[in-house]
This record gives sequence, C-alpha cells and structure tokens, in this order.
Amino acid sequence: MKIYNNLSSIKKLKKSVIAVGNFDGIHLGHKQVLKEAYNKAKKNRLIFGVITFEPVPVMFFNKTIRNHRINNLGQKISGLKDLKVDFLVIIKFNKKFSNLNYLNFIKKILIKKINSKFIFVSKNFKFGKNRKGNIKKLLQYEDRFSYKTCVSKPLKKKNKVLSSSIIRSEINKGNIEQANKFLGREWSIIGKIIKGKQRGRKIGFPTCNIRLQDYVLPKLGVYSVKVHVNQIIKKGVANIGYRPTFKGKSLLLEVNIFGLNTNLYNKKIKVKFIKFIRSERKFKNISRLKVQIKKDIIKAKN
Repeated sequence: MKIYNNLSSIKKLKKSVIAVGNFDGIHLGHKQVLKEAYNKAKKNRLIFGVITFEPVPVMFFNKTIRNHRINNLGQKISGLKDLKVDFLVIIKFNKKFSNLNYLNFIKKILIKKINSKFIFVSKNFKFGKNRKGNIKKLLQYEDRFSYKTCVSKPLKKKNKVLSSSIIRSEINKGNIEQANKFLGREWSIIGKIIKGKQRGRKIGFPTCNIRLQDYVLPKLGVYSVKVHVNQIIKKGVANIGYRPTFKGKSLLLEVNIFGLNTNLYNKKIKVKFIKFIRSERKFKNISRLKVQIKKDIIKAKN
C-alpha cells in the first residue's frame, strides 16, 4: 500500500476508486464499504484508495476533546493494508484545509489529484468549508467531472446503524465484548511502556504502565486482556484508572502480564481488551487490594 502523507507529493494518480472518511476503528460497517469499493475497483480494473484525515476533524474543531479515538493512525494504516487498499492519502486537517470549499475539494483533490472515477462515502458524509458539501453536491457535479457517487447502505446491528459513535459508547460503558463484536476484532491500545512508581512490583504484581493518549476512555476498572509484546502473545489482567488506593492523580493503563518478567521499559506493546471484570475502587489498605488482585487474576485467567 502506497502512503501519501501530503497532497503535494501526489502528481496525478491512475484512474481510481476512492473511499473517503475518518474510518476510526475500521469497524464492520467500514469494512463493508471498503469491500464494496475494492470490488468496484477490481471489476473496472482501477486502483483502489482511501482518503482519511489527521487529526480527526472533530478533534481539530474542538480542542477540548481528548479521549476520542478508537484506534491510532498506525492501527488504521495496518487495518487498511489488510483490506487490500492500493494507496492511502492522509490529509493533514488544519486551518488551511478546513477553509477549502466543497467544489475545490471535488475538483482539486478528488479529480485533479486522485483521478476518481467512483467515490464511496457514507450517507451522512459532509465535506468542505463549513461542511456545506454533501451527497447532493457530489451528485450535482458527476457529469461535469465524469465520476460516480457510491453511497453504501449502512450496516445495522440491533436495528441501529453501526457507527464509530456507538462503539465509543460501548467502550465508555465497559461493554467491551459488544464493542469487539461491532469491530470484528478485539479493541486494543498500543503504547510505549513508561516507568512508574513500581508499586505493583513491590506488592507482588508487577505491571507495565501505558499512557492512554487520545484513545477513547473505557469504563474505569479491571479487564482481562491479551498482550502482544516482542512478537509473542500473553494473557494478562489490566487496570485502567487513577489508582485511588494510592491517591493517584493521573490516568494510567497498568497491565500485569502472566508469565513474563522481562524488563519492557520503552517497548511498545498492544493490549487487547477481552472482558470487563470490575469497576475501579478504593481499598482500605494494601492487604485488601492484594486479595482483590488475586481474585481478579483468577477471573481473568478463567
């Protein structure tokens, strides 16, 4: 998959089928759209590409939004590679781009740069300055620029249109199993292990500590997890929260990896969330916390 990190690096591509969107999470609904686009490209002997935006536009327009993303950019790129995408255009969403009107987005990017012949978008797709571009505008310029607009039928689950917003809500509520079903895989966080105060090691349960960054915030508490580290997969138990027993003030993901005692500081690991075990709570003393951790580990292993 060829990756273009800026529009200036694109001269003019071969005739293409393009899917445009944030694709946060690359959930089952996204996969359905991308599969349709891939099949269209294959049938018409065209190249298949995706346009996405960094940062996510809602985070650009509202600087107070932090914990929002289902996956980071690296995970998105990996997911798109798996879906046989030929090229990916990552548009830097900044003030200049946000002021580009919808007609210039069609003319200068979708046509002049991408050479789009089929444009796949969601039903509620908005684009251009002040979000004035929509499906109606795309249809209006089809004949002028010789392309076809393709609006995929939304995927429904439990009579609701499957969306990234619904998945974020399930993660927020600790319904990880449901979120995983909507994603078609385990929701995961990738991060670099930082050095903490080593309290876990001191009480007999060493943990790998990771900052949450911009990931959507799951319900605070304990989860059973699988951990990808050093090209191996291990099971474990994770706590995400503020560590109230120790009067913690910063949000942290702490992972106790079963059967692994290697020094992993500054290593990147992927933590896959399997099931919610219990909510975070404050214990009267360390002894009671240790008893509970042992129970959590038993549940996680089961």
